[in-house]
Amino acid sequence: MGEMKITIMRNGPYHVEGGVPLKERIIKPKEHVFVWEDGRTFDAGEDYFLCRCGNSQTAPFCDGAHVSAHFDGELSASRADYADRAELQRGPGVDLLDDNRCAFARFCHADHGMVWNLVNVSDNANMKAEAIASAQACPAGRLVPLEKDGTVLEPDLPAEIIVVQDPAQGASGGLYVTGNIKIVDEDGREFEPRSRVMLCRCGESSNKPFCDATHVPIHFKDS
Repeated sequence: MGEMKITIMRNGPYHVEGGVPLKERIIKPKEHVFVWEDGRTFDAGEDYFLCRCGNSQTAPFCDGAHVSAHFDGELSASRADYADRAELQRGPGVDLLDDNRCAFARFCHADHGMVWNLVNVSDNANMKAEAIASAQACPAGRLVPLEKDGTVLEPDLPAEIIVVQDPAQGASGGLYVTGNIKIVDEDGREFEPRSRVMLCRCGESSNKPFCDATHVPIHFKDS
């Protein structure tokens, strides 16, 4: 098995190599928070192509629809490292980095409030633990908690791609990529490896290749 890698084809799909596991998960409301529910699993094989334009009739896989749709997949996201983009919020017990890349998955909604509010009261051990867990659950990788000594509290996630569904919003979400899988453009230029990122698959993000939650207002639904 070769190296796990996602190549963003110019105005085309994501080319996935190295036998990256592919599965589906569904965002479900549970009381006033959100949880994952397992969906389908896919026998995708060693090498496969995932739709990036939002028009495939065989989603999540590419069927060539980007050609007839004249898909403009130009990459517009910053290539600066996360630590250089993110803003730092200091709390009494834990700090938080936030780069504002939101996929509207809503896991930042915790039992006792939003993660930013929890950071502000993190001198309470329970609030600190909840703030850390909530930040680590962000599939876009927007939120990263830090101990007061600067230690990064990043979860150890398996290498896989998760096709997100969000029926509560009447939409299909992006591709949740975990485990520091290499992501490169067609010219071989690499994006910073991250434990978790969300890639756009509705074709309409203004921050390609990353999800910016546009799938919600346009009510994107895959096939």
